[in-house]
Amino acid sequence: MTAAAPHIPVLLDEVIAALEPCPGAVIVDATFGAGGYTRRLLDAGAQVHAFDRDPDAIAAGRKWPETQEQPPRLVLHPRRFSEMVAALAEAGVAQVDGVVMDIGVSSMQLDQAERGFAFASDGPLDMRMGQDGPSAADFLNTAAEAEIADVLFQYGEERQSRRVARAIVAARPLTTTGQLAQVVRKALGHRPGAPKDPATRSFQAIRIHVNAELEELDSALNAAEQLLRAGGKLAVVSFHSLEDRIVKQFLREASGGVANASRHLPAAARATAPTFAQVAKAVRPSEAELARNPRARSATLRAATRTDEAPRDRRAA
Repeated sequence: MTAAAPHIPVLLDEVIAALEPCPGAVIVDATFGAGGYTRRLLDAGAQVHAFDRDPDAIAAGRKWPETQEQPPRLVLHPRRFSEMVAALAEAGVAQVDGVVMDIGVSSMQLDQAERGFAFASDGPLDMRMGQDGPSAADFLNTAAEAEIADVLFQYGEERQSRRVARAIVAARPLTTTGQLAQVVRKALGHRPGAPKDPATRSFQAIRIHVNAELEELDSALNAAEQLLRAGGKLAVVSFHSLEDRIVKQFLREASGGVANASRHLPAAARATAPTFAQVAKAVRPSEAELARNPRARSATLRAATRTDEAPRDRRAA
């Protein structure tokens, strides 16, 4: 048995129900984290290929006994989930029975001040999921004011992005999460006791930018389309509107529709042969789950089943 996970997997029962794991199934956990989904998939008899770009998550996963079995039922890939097609090809896997993604930052990353993801406790201004490449401090201390404002507006939906960007540039250099939070709060007029800290949107935006999270999600969805066999299951849990919009649009288009297409267009222009079907209605946490795990409050699960159509990017022009 593994040690208890330091977080509570979101929508766990609903995700497992959507994936329908069975003995011998090959399933990709694209966001391993503390392994909450993987644990249940292994218990159902599946083999799991788990991805995580965070070396801390991979190091913890290597202690699981399933990695030592012959053949291993848990195969860990210390890579971005956008690279899953190439990684699985290297492992001799061409198709899988399921793919699950839990998008965004993990509880472990949020709760470790030294990772610099949150402002609940002061830490270095880092935010790198993979612990490599430019950090949040590198970006904020070198980028032009206009670029910072664009990031805050696009990824944090911060309506006063220009004001915040101006304050960030004026306060440079910034080195800690506490400094950044203070600058943002001052720029926006922080009211102690307000239900939402005004720094939340800026922290989200900077983290998404530093880790190229939306681009990664888009690539991973297309990778899942290539990997899933006919009848294979896709389950994606997202935590804010930007992520959910990408997933919703992907599934709408992949299931044969064209986003926002006019009903006056010819049928051929409105739809393509669907690569996904049985697109389930969005699922959100129950009141009981929210009572157990308040961090689940913004989660949305979308699931669908792969058809036998060829992946769209492999079709003849």
